[in-house]
Amino acid sequence: MARTVIGIMGPGAGATPLQLEIAYALGHAMASTGWVVLTGGRAAGVMEAACRGAQAAGGLTIGILPSADGADMSAAVDIAIVTGLGNGRNVVNVLSSQVVVACGLGPGTAAEIALALKVQRPVILMAMPAEASALWQSLATGPIAIAPTVQAAIAQIQQWLHS
Repeated sequence: MARTVIGIMGPGAGATPLQLEIAYALGHAMASTGWVVLTGGRAAGVMEAACRGAQAAGGLTIGILPSADGADMSAAVDIAIVTGLGNGRNVVNVLSSQVVVACGLGPGTAAEIALALKVQRPVILMAMPAEASALWQSLATGPIAIAPTVQAAIAQIQQWLHS
């Protein structure tokens, strides 16, 4: 049976302390649930924090790297997919995730959310400005939710996976 892969997307260098805290807790909770954590794989921001959280819980992490050599990879990535695609790797991030959790917002994260909505991947929004959440909700034709806590995000994912 295939493992459940959940994508955690969010800002790199521009991530706030709150977003980093949430990303770490998300990674930890997802790994504790038995899910594989997929991120953009770089040693920065939400990607790094989510992978570190997952590893701390004994989980498996996948990093979809934009570079051709993996030099930008987080040490907390277990399986590196080196793409050489730059920002084009966002498509791989979304299509390889059964659910996309966006923790915070930056240009790359916005692209991933938009792609997820386009292919109707379930999306959870966290630590995001209210006006941005409202925009994403207005564009969604598939499952989308705002999770105020990590526990709420996990419960929503479980509901979607079992429906």
